[in-house]
Amino acid sequence: MNITQINTGILQGTFTNTELSSIIDAVKFARARLAQQTKRELMLGDNVNFTSTKTGLNVTGVVIKIAIKYVTVKTVSGLWRVPANMLTKVEDREFA
Repeated sequence: MNITQINTGILQGTFTNTELSSIIDAVKFARARLAQQTKRELMLGDNVNFTSTKTGLNVTGVVIKIAIKYVTVKTVSGLWRVPANMLTKVEDREFA
């Protein structure tokens, strides 16, 4: 099955509750794995980019703390606590 078939099956209601739960668990696991991978690649002082869920704007800043679930990013507009899987490392330029 490809992603289109899975999406269509979900929308049409062809999956059982157990199958849907399995899909949800797989997505949660994949997101956690991506977040861990991103956190391993980040270091304090790295420049990162993310899209704000509040404003929808692209925000760029510098990593000042890497915690278990969130990365604290210093931007021109202040400090942001951002999930690691939302961050993208950018080239070394001074932003914040």
